Amino acid sequence: MKEIKLPVHLALIMDGNGRWATRRLRPRAFGHRAGVQNMFRICGHAFHLGVQIVTVFALSAENLTRPQEELDELYGLFRTFFDKKKDKLLELGARINVIGDLSALPADVQVSMRALMEETAQRTASLLNICVNYGARQDVLQAVNRAVALGRFVDDASFHALLLTAGVPDPDLIIRTGNEMRLSNFLLYQAAYAELYFSPKMWPEFSRRDLEKALVNYASRSRRFGGLRGKEQA
Repeated sequence: MKEIKLPVHLALIMDGNGRWATRRLRPRAFGHRAGVQNMFRICGHAFHLGVQIVTVFALSAENLTRPQEELDELYGLFRTFFDKKKDKLLELGARINVIGDLSALPADVQVSMRALMEETAQRTASLLNICVNYGARQDVLQAVNRAVALGRFVDDASFHALLLTAGVPDPDLIIRTGNEMRLSNFLLYQAAYAELYFSPKMWPEFSRRDLEKALVNYASRSRRFGGLRGKEQA
């Protein structure tokens, strides 16, 4: 891929795993496994191209209302890739940060996630945020309650510091796969000026080439953040 202006922070809504599997007459768990494998491919390629931060939506707070059988399959995937096959995550070379309310997860899954975060804590070249049991509205409400508990008013900078993404710049580009065009309670406050890119492909079939196309599209956009640039100011 030719040299282009890349987003510093790329966020991914990896949608369509279950539908992809169903269309192939396979169980939804098959799609989730394929989706995790593709997460490694796409995140690895993004870091290789020069993206510094990638945030992925692995499990939303609303997903916890799904059938227990499907949740157990997802927890099994977490056990596999945060413990038994954690080398795949380590090979990305990034600091791993799990964002969300981990208290609702099985205890052993929580231990594996926290252990991997600690193991990669000193890495500085790149960052992979994995959102698990995460909801943007919940995050904002918790930040508001923390501000109230501290007894202080907040501005944009101090409010950012109360969010689960504290210390991380807002996403420049959010990609959603699965032919859906919404954010689904993902990084709502942080996405105020993010560029959005929607792909009709289901996540397991979203390729490195598709990522590159999205990045080229991003590079072609003029980000004005509500202001005017160039001839528009005349």
